[in-house]
Amino acid sequence: MFIDSFKVESQNVKYTENEIHSMYDYQTTELVHESKNGAFQWTVKPKTVKYEFKTDTHLPKLGVMLVGWGGNNGSTLTAGVIANREGISWATKEKVQQANYFGSLTQASSIRVGSFNGEEIYAPFKSLLPMVNPEEIVFGGWDISDMNLADAMGRAKVLDIDLQKQLRPFMEDLVPLPGIFDPDFIAANQGSRANHVIKGTKKQQLEQVIKDIREFKEKSKVEKVVVLWTANTERYSDVVVGLNDTTENLMSSLEKDEAEISPSTLYAIACVLENVPFINGSPQNTFVPGLIELAIERNCLIGGDDFKSGQTKMKSVLVDFLVGAGIKPTSIVSYNHLGNNDGMNLSAPQTFRSKEISKSNVVDDMVASNGILYEPGEHPDHVVVIKYVPYVGDSKRAMDEYTSEIFMGGTNTIVMHNTCEDSLLAAPIILDLVLLAELTTRIQFKSENEGKFHSFHPVATLLSYLSKAPLVPPGTPVVNALSKQRAMLENVLRACVGLAPENNMILEYK
Repeated sequence: MFIDSFKVESQNVKYTENEIHSMYDYQTTELVHESKNGAFQWTVKPKTVKYEFKTDTHLPKLGVMLVGWGGNNGSTLTAGVIANREGISWATKEKVQQANYFGSLTQASSIRVGSFNGEEIYAPFKSLLPMVNPEEIVFGGWDISDMNLADAMGRAKVLDIDLQKQLRPFMEDLVPLPGIFDPDFIAANQGSRANHVIKGTKKQQLEQVIKDIREFKEKSKVEKVVVLWTANTERYSDVVVGLNDTTENLMSSLEKDEAEISPSTLYAIACVLENVPFINGSPQNTFVPGLIELAIERNCLIGGDDFKSGQTKMKSVLVDFLVGAGIKPTSIVSYNHLGNNDGMNLSAPQTFRSKEISKSNVVDDMVASNGILYEPGEHPDHVVVIKYVPYVGDSKRAMDEYTSEIFMGGTNTIVMHNTCEDSLLAAPIILDLVLLAELTTRIQFKSENEGKFHSFHPVATLLSYLSKAPLVPPGTPVVNALSKQRAMLENVLRACVGLAPENNMILEYK
């Protein structure tokens, strides 16, 4: 059964005009390392910690600034939100299509809230806590191309022509601000698009971005701004002691106009200094150690890296299943070809290396979880290939081969072919990232031993479900298994309204 809305009533939950308060018992285990008769063993002890959550229910007017606003993802997301807002429908060769948010966790998925007479009850994910309505978002951003959003939508060749014609009047006046362009960090083939750039030293570029954020906020009269990078994949930045390893060194390097500070890092610094959440939607290492340190010092939300849209999402499900079933993946080979501008940029070896790293680490925690299958340090052979094929445009092809060892020396091979329209998968993920980032800034909590409420850690692990290479605080384990990432996010939001976590035991029927 699906219900549109629900209300939680419990002695542990009290609703006020502007806040939701809830008490939550978090059950975990404590491991104790003991020595008995000269041998070490671990003892597992149940542990309960009581938390109190406080969620601000006031929904701010939200501004979203996209770096790379005129690219395939930026123009597609903006067009999609406008189409939903205006209730646009359009003719395809198969049917009359209605605007929707399919592919969005927050707008198009549901959660289980309980059972009634033996039937599971589900409600919209977005009904769990108050979330900003996508159609009330004010969009803006930067791009190294001066093309307006209507023409950018046409250049992207993602949306149907009939839909584009109806959207054009709404998008012709939307023009990105000049963006930061550094040819050292992206492929040389992107130079022909760069006719709309911020000049000057890196410090001057940073100051311009800060000015742009302030002016956008004032002009659009938004209460909050979230910035998201959906521009070209950059090469990896060199992490160098004395250059970007600490906040002090990073800011000193900025003053000296050091070359090894990427455009994405400059945008991120600007956002942290302005206390604006920043999300990195590409695989490069935007968040160098000095920047992470700065975000923690200023308690400003940062999240990333890269959108988990197609092939990697499947990998995080399939490898989790195989390892969890006691099957040993020994070889994982992933091949992609695509023809959009992202593919053209990734045809350069230095930018492809960033993507290769983000895709290749996705199985590490699942492999490490099973010491029966894998010896210490043992990993499956894992190869990722990406090729640029202009003809296929935004319709990316992904082919995977998973070879595993099974019972008594047997071999199992799974081969998968995935055709996915890249930007139509990425756009709703961008929407989820900015909505959840905004929501996260309204949640505070404390344990029973703490005196005051505090926000979540600035490095937003809650966004892991949507990120290919989840950014986590220093010293925190990385979780790549998709089901665990979804459960983490859902159960944190359930805790905010006093709902018990989902454990799938269904003891009441046993």
